[in-house]
Amino acid sequence: MSTVPPGTPCWADLATPDLTDARRFYPELFGWTGQVTPEPEAGGYTVFLLDGKPVAGAGPPAIPDQIPIWSTYLATDDAELVAGRVERAGGQVVVPPFEVFDRGWMAVFADPAGATFSVWQPLAMAGAEVFNVPGAMSWNELVTPDPEGAKVFYELVFGWQPDDQAVGAMTYTGWRLGTQIVAGMMPPLADDFPADLPAYWTVYFAVADADAAAARAAELGGTILVPPRDIPAGRFAALRDPQGALFSVIDLGP
Repeated sequence: MSTVPPGTPCWADLATPDLTDARRFYPELFGWTGQVTPEPEAGGYTVFLLDGKPVAGAGPPAIPDQIPIWSTYLATDDAELVAGRVERAGGQVVVPPFEVFDRGWMAVFADPAGATFSVWQPLAMAGAEVFNVPGAMSWNELVTPDPEGAKVFYELVFGWQPDDQAVGAMTYTGWRLGTQIVAGMMPPLADDFPADLPAYWTVYFAVADADAAAARAAELGGTILVPPRDIPAGRFAALRDPQGALFSVIDLGP
């Protein structure tokens, strides 16, 4: 069983051309330990642990020219059902559901604006077992030039309801599933966002101090894209790892 309800982010993993460096960078940044999957077919896929509990993963790219990227996984109890909903809602089945050893079933999809996301139907592997503490995933956010289209798509696929809030001059959307806000959505911040650039999902990891985490990431060979700043949810920074994968850190406060 997943540790979170269906339709809720349950896992994040990194596709990277330099898995060895990822095993160095992220443990030094977040205090993780790495556990390499024993099956040779897994290509060295590594489960990162925080205090012995799974929080995220990293593996080689699925295709040779894939850009380094963090992927958001949403929990499901029926990956095939989600695949059908994605197609009917105008999205794309990028990788049809398949079994990952005895761990679970996964699939990769793209929404109509091009944002890719995955689903995880657990068997032996539940997904992440800890959230919202320093070193664990705390938020998942869709950045898209077509928020209205996304509202239609994700409601049809996962039953999400949009909860719009004005944040300065921008409208920020919380994705509500039942009584819980499970993820977020915002338009691109740059006014010159190219019309042909696809939307994307980004992953936030909680930290005790966003300024210190950003500085540490830079020391370890990463890049600070958005310097630490205060937002309603806390203090955050947008970073890239040494291979260029985008992720964010956030200090949620007390």
